[in-house]
Amino acid sequence: MLDLVSQTFSNMDVNINFFQKLALALLIGSLIGIEREHRRPEGEELIAGVRSFTIACITGMISSYLAQITGQGVLLITLVFFAIISAIYTYVKNVVFKNSGITGPIALYCTFLLGIMITYNLYLIAIVGGVIITLLLGEKRKLHSFASNLTDGEIQGAVRFLAVIFILYPITPDEMLLGLINPRWVLLIVIIVATISFISFVVMKELGTRYGIPLSGLLGGLVNSEATTGALSVLAKKRRELVGSGFVGIILANSSMLIRNLLIAFIVDPSGRVFLFMLIPMLIITSFALIPLIRSKKEAHVSETIQLESPFALSSAIKFAFGFGALSIVSRFAHIWAGVAGIYATALGGFISSAVVTASATALAADGLITPGTAALTAVLASLISTGNKILLVKWSGPAELALLVKKTFTKFIIMGSIVLIVWRIMISYYA
Repeated sequence: MLDLVSQTFSNMDVNINFFQKLALALLIGSLIGIEREHRRPEGEELIAGVRSFTIACITGMISSYLAQITGQGVLLITLVFFAIISAIYTYVKNVVFKNSGITGPIALYCTFLLGIMITYNLYLIAIVGGVIITLLLGEKRKLHSFASNLTDGEIQGAVRFLAVIFILYPITPDEMLLGLINPRWVLLIVIIVATISFISFVVMKELGTRYGIPLSGLLGGLVNSEATTGALSVLAKKRRELVGSGFVGIILANSSMLIRNLLIAFIVDPSGRVFLFMLIPMLIITSFALIPLIRSKKEAHVSETIQLESPFALSSAIKFAFGFGALSIVSRFAHIWAGVAGIYATALGGFISSAVVTASATALAADGLITPGTAALTAVLASLISTGNKILLVKWSGPAELALLVKKTFTKFIIMGSIVLIVWRIMISYYA
């Protein structure tokens, strides 16, 4: 009797596990299928909709579940079966209905594979995969618009960048070179920073002409705040009516530079120690930008955009990699020769790139060579120096009235930022 009860409860556990997997497969398949039905153009024949995608996911789950009991033959047969179904789907769609494209058949086969993942308890991967497939299917027009907005040069640059970087990455030594720097670590930081910048670059190209100079400045600052400032200055010099909008764009570019540096600090040191030390002074300093923005809120958002070099261009990547590597080495020697004062001196690199200074200082902190507080203060100081550099950029490349506006605003910005930096340094020393 006890054996019968034990067996019953054991079977109940198995049944519950099966139905849980079945329910998840049902939800994921339905999610993708509903998107297919919803996005169908009016009057177009739908080959596979909610039922087809749901059954595909459930079939993947059941066949792989059976394969664990009876052997892998069942799973292999269903894999081949769905491959044939997807091929027929492609033929019917393209030849019979003359609707070019293979997205639907591929999505159907991927949905089947997601069902298999559920059986092997890869729940998170299956759910994330289902959501990503749904988003990709739903954002068809936006993705096509994104692709068409990129120039041949930008696409070729991105392909070259990815080819060079991902061929180099596996063969780059993952060890300290001469006890100074890890080449693979440098390459990884370059890839991550370039990817973040490229996303901002793409969004700017997509939305810039619609929302004008302020948005271009905000997103351009994430790509390259110095280049963005220079481009806006030149634009305002050519068209004097854009001085007000250009001023707002430059302020936003500088503010987004500060946010980008925070993000870089978190990427280089995932423990978040440097990020947390930087957070409060950066937020206070960034908030100063709200005052001139509020005063200029009546400025019309002119539908103009700016031209920047793609962050995936090899020249941009090489410059960042060289700057990061060189400054990291200089910082190590500066620390040996002059201690903390030497690290602070490297903040002068903010005249060239505050992102490079932030990355190198944070890398030293991650390696335990300097304290997170020292790295954070160096990064914030480099950001203030970069802000001062923009005053010179606008003076050289922009109209006199824009240069005067930027000079007045950024001078106050630097003074207030310096006060915050000094107070923050005292507080760090006091609580250390």
